[in-house]
Amino acid sequence: MPGSLLHVGATVMCPHGGQATPQPAQARVSVAGQPVTTLAHLYPVAGCAFNVAGTPQPCTTVRWTTPASRVRVAGSPVLLSGSTGISQSAQQVPQGSPVTVVVQQRVVGL
Repeated sequence: MPGSLLHVGATVMCPHGGQATPQPAQARVSVAGQPVTTLAHLYPVAGCAFNVAGTPQPCTTVRWTTPASRVRVAGSPVLLSGSTGISQSAQQVPQGSPVTVVVQQRVVGL
């Protein structure tokens, strides 16, 4: 599954409009001047407005399920534009559709 490498400046959004930002960022490998992200990075979500029957149940984290198969940074697989990320609530319940990713297009991994 080739795809562009995900970096800390890439836009990652939950299906309800919340913004996911990687924490913490590694500094060893970068693309377009920004560190790439790996499966080891936590992706907390801020600003999710998801409600069920009037009760807020916002997405709080993104769980990545398909990282790169051949490219690693510090032993952890990198994330790609085609990697699947599922947003989850605070109770670790999946919140529906995969996250949306907009990333740089210059460096591709497999």
